[in-house]
Amino acid sequence: MGRSSYRILSLAATALLVNACSEPAPPPEPELSFEESLQQQLIQAQPGDVIEIPAGTHELTRGLSLTVDGVTIRGQGIDSSVLSFKNQAQGAEGLLVNADNFAIEDLAIEDTVGDAIKINESENVIIRNVRTEWTGGPLTTNGAYGIYPVQSRNILIDGAVAIGASDAGIYVGQSTQIIVRNSRAEYNVAGIEIENSTFADVYNNVATNNTGGILVFDLPNLPVQGGRNTRVFNNQIINNNVANFAPEGNIVGEVPTGSGLMVLANDSIEVFGNEFTDNDSANIMIISYFTTERPFEDSNYDPFPETIYIHDNVFSGGGSQPDSEPLQALQTATGQDVPDIVWDGITLPGKSAEDILCFADNGDISFVNLDAANGLAAPSFDASTHDCSMPSLSVISLSSTSD
Repeated sequence: MGRSSYRILSLAATALLVNACSEPAPPPEPELSFEESLQQQLIQAQPGDVIEIPAGTHELTRGLSLTVDGVTIRGQGIDSSVLSFKNQAQGAEGLLVNADNFAIEDLAIEDTVGDAIKINESENVIIRNVRTEWTGGPLTTNGAYGIYPVQSRNILIDGAVAIGASDAGIYVGQSTQIIVRNSRAEYNVAGIEIENSTFADVYNNVATNNTGGILVFDLPNLPVQGGRNTRVFNNQIINNNVANFAPEGNIVGEVPTGSGLMVLANDSIEVFGNEFTDNDSANIMIISYFTTERPFEDSNYDPFPETIYIHDNVFSGGGSQPDSEPLQALQTATGQDVPDIVWDGITLPGKSAEDILCFADNGDISFVNLDAANGLAAPSFDASTHDCSMPSLSVISLSSTSD
């Protein structure tokens, strides 16, 4: 090969190198948005992962979900790390969890289309220092539930704040082994609600400016029934007089504005050490399901409340503006405020007053048995028939959640 041939080959190789080097580099992968990154972390999570939510308000348009056991979601503070769903376009909840050994803490979830945090069929759940809020105030269009564990076991709700739910701010339903403590519920229809559940301690909470402060309900036609063994103690249940804004047809829509504590068809309830102040319908109401006048055909359902022990509470004010026709009629007839404790008087034949209600060491309380089974024909104000005590219920301990 001649020298000229080598020169031609050399030039050709150089041209190829130049052309190769001059080709543009592939574009970098686009950076994920916060929402995309969070969704990805939840989908790819492994047991033991901690998903950190940085400080700031983070706008989300789609609901989040988690199905992996053993995950913690942790923010930088209840008012520092905010997940805002104000522009939510997809999803029925803010966060939906179906996983065991789950914890969420130190963050806020705002303005979801539906429920803020729903936890379904899970075991060992911790919700600590979490705020759920609808920032537009108490509106019927707000989501139903703020914090909403259902059909779950071993639940700790500690240091929560729930504001603006059109059903219940803090709700635990069809569950067992429950602690709700050190929390605040405000501007909800129901501040704190324990429904169709067993073995719950509700204590050191503030329920104020709701329609009803604390509700302990047992309802028919649900997979889990037989609500019982709830202790409500050392709470402040104050000034729950916000007009009921529940959507039409919802049973909490029948809760009278101004209800402090309402026990509906639930058994073995101990109420002690609470402060009841200025709940305009009544500070405490104990009622059977028949009082709702809703039909039911569930043969397994027990509509009567029984074994309610109310002791060592403090009462101030209340009953001055009842939002209930029977209570309004009572106030008109007596010319006095509705008594501190109202019982509808509906019970199974053969049951004694002591089987239903016992009062002890509540100071100079007032009481009425409405005689609702006989159309309010002969209300009784004699609290002495309930001057008795019952065995205290057991303390709830959730060792698996480090309570």
